[in-house]
Amino acid sequence: MIFRTKSFARAGLVGNPSDGYFGKTISFIVRNFQAEVTLWESPRLEILPAARDHSIFQTIAQLADDVRSYGYYGGVRLLKATVKRFYDHCQEHGVALPNRNFTLEYSSNVPSQVGMAGSSAIITAALRSLMQFYEVSIPKSIQANIILSVENEELNIPAGLQDRVIQAFEGVVFMDFAEEHFQQHGHGAYEEIDPGLLPPLYIAYSTRLSEGTEVFHNDIRSRFNRGDSEVVDAMQEWAGYAQQVRDLLLAGKSAEIAPILNANFDLRRRLYRMSEGNIRMVDLARSVGASAKFTGSGGAIVGTYDGEAMFSRLVGELEPLGMKVLKPAILESPTPS
Repeated sequence: MIFRTKSFARAGLVGNPSDGYFGKTISFIVRNFQAEVTLWESPRLEILPAARDHSIFQTIAQLADDVRSYGYYGGVRLLKATVKRFYDHCQEHGVALPNRNFTLEYSSNVPSQVGMAGSSAIITAALRSLMQFYEVSIPKSIQANIILSVENEELNIPAGLQDRVIQAFEGVVFMDFAEEHFQQHGHGAYEEIDPGLLPPLYIAYSTRLSEGTEVFHNDIRSRFNRGDSEVVDAMQEWAGYAQQVRDLLLAGKSAEIAPILNANFDLRRRLYRMSEGNIRMVDLARSVGASAKFTGSGGAIVGTYDGEAMFSRLVGELEPLGMKVLKPAILESPTPS
């Protein structure tokens, strides 16, 4: 039997980057882009490389372009680490796995290094394939923890829980990462929100920026750990933005969330070092009347727009500069009858 599993890109709507600091966020899935993992039983355990894992190039310039797009490591390390953490989880919880081997391969069209969670999409899809192959059930909240541990503990990739939660649950999720809840339950408090409550949203991203999380996280973690009041207060403020947006959405007041999204970015701009390219994306989107903030740590933005004329102006301003503008697909398309 062949198992095919998918996971999708995501966008942080509001509250980020407080997810790594006991804050609150709202995130939604972006089905326009996906990672897919295929797994089948085989005599030996084998992980097959994809295009981004190759090491043969026609020119030195091609090698340089590849590194700029995908870094020095491809997706095979993500799969190996996922298999290892899945095995560890089963060992720790007394789940005996049958003596069966498999072959694993992946593909992904999630834009790389633009804050849309391409790495965790590959990990999530791989974890789903392993769960299906071995017939192991893991609650979604715990799946998110495992996915985060693959990146943080196995690969030393700085990351927060937001991406992994939304990719495990899909749809739209309000996440409360209060420390007390974590201590009691081992995970955050997650509330699924009806995607139909959202206002019209757009996403814009640029492959020219390629400035990952490491660039933008600066020294915020160490400052937070030291109790720096500026950072601690900012995390609480971002958490408050997420709570406000959640309450407005549930009250049917989605048209009122735009200023909060803008405030989310403005606070980040005051606290973090940002490249001119990332700032320009936001400024151009706002110049036509749309709201704008980062989807993640830079390279892509998300916001609200008012009508098709404004969306067309967004496209007209951003796409000539090498930026792609799209309307995110959050719900699964119905299967044709």
